[in-house]
Amino acid sequence: MPFSNYFTVIVFLCIVLDIANAGDCEVCVGFLERLYRDLTSRHEELTPVRVEAGLQRACAEAGGKEGRLCYYLGATSDAATKITREVTRPMSYHVPVVKICERLQRRDSQICELRYEKQTIDISTAALSKLRVAELKNILNSWGEVCRACIEKTDFVSLIQEVAPKHTKYQGHQTTEL
Repeated sequence: MPFSNYFTVIVFLCIVLDIANAGDCEVCVGFLERLYRDLTSRHEELTPVRVEAGLQRACAEAGGKEGRLCYYLGATSDAATKITREVTRPMSYHVPVVKICERLQRRDSQICELRYEKQTIDISTAALSKLRVAELKNILNSWGEVCRACIEKTDFVSLIQEVAPKHTKYQGHQTTEL
C-alpha cells in the first residue's frame, strides 16, 4: 500500500477516535441538554440572542463542573476568551447537543475532560450522624437545598433523609450515589 493510503487511514482513524471520545463529554452534554430543553419549553422559536441570554442565565446559576464549563465557554464575567457563538448559533438551528460538544472539543479539549464527581453516601441515620455538620451542609448545597431552621445536627440529618429521594437514585436501599 502506498504511503498516501496509510496516511489517509491514520487520519480517518484519528477522526473516528476523536468523535468517539466526544461522547464522553458528560458535563457539556448534560448542561447544554438541560439548557436546550429549558429554552424550547419557554420559546417557540430559538434565536442566537435568546440562546445567548439563556446561556448567560444558566451560567449565572451554575456551580462546580458546570461553572467551569461556563468559564471555558466564556459565559462568565471572569472568562478570558469567549466562544459562546459556538453554542448559541448551532443551538438556535436545533443542532443536536452532542454535535455541539464535539465541535467545542475541537476548539478546546478541556471542555470534554470535565466529569461530574460521583460520591456514594450512606443515607442511614447512623452513617449521617457520623459526619460533621459542614459535610451535611455540603450534601444539601450540592442538591440546591438550604436548611434555614436547622439548629442541631439531627435537624440536618432528618432533612437529608427527607429530600434524598427527589435528588438521588434512592430506591429503598440505604446507599445512594450523588
